[in-house]
Amino acid sequence: MNDLVGRRSILQIGLVAATAAGVGCDAPQDATVTAEPSGSAAPPATTSAASAPAGAKSAPPVDPKFAAPADVAEAPADATKTASGLAYKNITKGSGTEHPAAADTVKVHYTGWTKDGKMFDSSLKGGEPIEFPLNGVIPGWTEGVQLMVVGDKTRFWIPGNLAYGDTPRRPGAPAGQLTFDVELIDIKKAPPPPPVPEDVAAPPKDAKKTKSGLYYKVQTKGTGTKKPTEKSRVEVHYTGWTKDGKMFDSSVVRGKPARFGLNGVIKGWTEGVQLMVEGEKTRFWIPADLAYGENPGGGRPGGQLTFDIELLKILD
Repeated sequence: MNDLVGRRSILQIGLVAATAAGVGCDAPQDATVTAEPSGSAAPPATTSAASAPAGAKSAPPVDPKFAAPADVAEAPADATKTASGLAYKNITKGSGTEHPAAADTVKVHYTGWTKDGKMFDSSLKGGEPIEFPLNGVIPGWTEGVQLMVVGDKTRFWIPGNLAYGDTPRRPGAPAGQLTFDVELIDIKKAPPPPPVPEDVAAPPKDAKKTKSGLYYKVQTKGTGTKKPTEKSRVEVHYTGWTKDGKMFDSSVVRGKPARFGLNGVIKGWTEGVQLMVEGEKTRFWIPADLAYGENPGGGRPGGQLTFDIELLKILD
């Protein structure tokens, strides 16, 4: 199954949105972005003379910003635990009063460690905080950051089922429980989401059906005459809902169109967008076998998905 493209969109499996650009900038993708592992455990703060080979230089001290906390392996007794299994503890109290919502875009600094103290990612390495839509990351982040206010620095112990799993499907993703220090710097409120379609649960009788089982219905006719091909890159606005009417991703809410190649997305998108012309807005009811499956895991939406897609431009 093809995933909706790139490193920068909600359905993309990974960690904290695609660095500065944020999840969802390029297409509705696999639910979280991939954190690139550092590739080696943090070096010890010092190397004893007894253990160091003759003539060897001492290892450089660990930058305090990246040193694993003493409680990295397990949440302390005074940490708070939510019903989902997420544990957290406030390290520095912020001055803000408002909590972000799942659809909001947040700006954060963060560092992440595996249970054995290995740092696998940190925004502090580049010196710049990152921004991402909060509903476009691993479930532990989506839940946890909503508990914060601006200025808060919080430590989270995220179990594997709220992160990438104990055996991640994506190469390079860290496994098992992950520990994060997160500092919430800013919140950008999301615009109101598009209303849930009345026919979100099932296609109406006047919807058309393709041989693959994809249903679609044109909402607004386009002005173009050319249709994209499987190899085309396109620019679209879109909103996606699960069958029960829960919105899981929207470029409209982010206020920025998505760009992606049609050969790099789920099958229902590849087939469906090729039926459109520029300026057209179409609703698609995509069966599970043309999307992510019934129970895909990793934060991706399962079952039938309903999308409103507006084809803004065929890029090539």
